[in-house]
Amino acid sequence: MATLLWVVIAIVLVIAIALVAVGARKRNSAKLRNRFGPEYDRAVENRGDQRAAEAELRAREKQRAQFELTPLPEAARLRFAGEWRDVQEHFIDEPAQAAAAADILITRVMEARGYPMNDFDVQADLVSVDHPETVENYRFAHAVQERSLTQQASTEDLREALLRYRSLFDELLRPDGNGADGDGAASNGAASGTTSQARSAGVDNGQRGPAVPDPRDPVTSVTGPADESTGLESDGAGPADPDPDYYDQPTGR
Repeated sequence: MATLLWVVIAIVLVIAIALVAVGARKRNSAKLRNRFGPEYDRAVENRGDQRAAEAELRAREKQRAQFELTPLPEAARLRFAGEWRDVQEHFIDEPAQAAAAADILITRVMEARGYPMNDFDVQADLVSVDHPETVENYRFAHAVQERSLTQQASTEDLREALLRYRSLFDELLRPDGNGADGDGAASNGAASGTTSQARSAGVDNGQRGPAVPDPRDPVTSVTGPADESTGLESDGAGPADPDPDYYDQPTGR
């Protein structure tokens, strides 16, 4: 009788431990899902396994924790904002060159903020920790820009790429220097501003893509309100909101 009692107790303990372990794993999964948002779903889809995807995301967090981001000085923010306006203005005549310039500009802003410069995939993974809502825009835009090197991207593709570059550029240029909270996690307000007033855009394979700014909406940039008459920031402090007619003018191509 005593032996049977000890067996029952052991079974109960094993079940209790298993339930605690399952509960802890579910809580950890929920935390990662909340932190990474759409990037969590992308990792699971790419890995084909939830545990492997979560291990990858935790590895990104550890790598991101090894360096500290710093806010941009006001002079640097103004300089980068001015360079972005130049990129937009050059899009009319040279859309492919403008997309390439936007890619280079964002890389320079990342470097100025303190991101280590790696190959693109590693760089995007690090950015995903702080900007999970817009990193897929960055990947999409970079892919279009690379296709343009072999003349495989249309003017509309390049226009879409510039809009998507802009969504990340706005976040990187935030006056507080943050798209994340103190420990690197994406804050509730990280994707506000440009991306909170965004639309779901289709990619060239017909599937729904991540949110990108809609130039027809009255967007307020993180660096200042847009001047509707010119499509530029009214205070000169930040990048211009794209003017839909601006990008649709003939390019002579």
